[in-house]
Amino acid sequence: QVQLVESGGGLVQAGGSLGLSCAASGLILSGNAMGWYRQAPGKQRALVAAITRGGSANYADSVKGRFTISRDNAKNTVHLQMNGLKPEDTAVYYCKYTSWGLDYWGQGTQVTVSS
Repeated sequence: QVQLVESGGGLVQAGGSLGLSCAASGLILSGNAMGWYRQAPGKQRALVAAITRGGSANYADSVKGRFTISRDNAKNTVHLQMNGLKPEDTAVYYCKYTSWGLDYWGQGTQVTVSS
């Protein structure tokens, strides 16, 4: 089992910045990927950014150039730096850990961007 604890999030004005962090504990295996997804009211959960253990990252088109994902393999943490936030970024953000075909999710953290 893998446990994910998220931190960060909150309320920010448009154009501002926030950082999200997620720490994984438990049965941490090699070859895993970590990432962030978000779910806005009435919408499906969607990928924001993901990063492999080797550091390869991919981003949703809507956040490219504004968000940066990074990870610390020694600490089993992943960080999402969000700059230039827009009201449409408002959502619950979830951390996801994937290894050997198994997905684990964090509890979610709210990000609200006011216009």
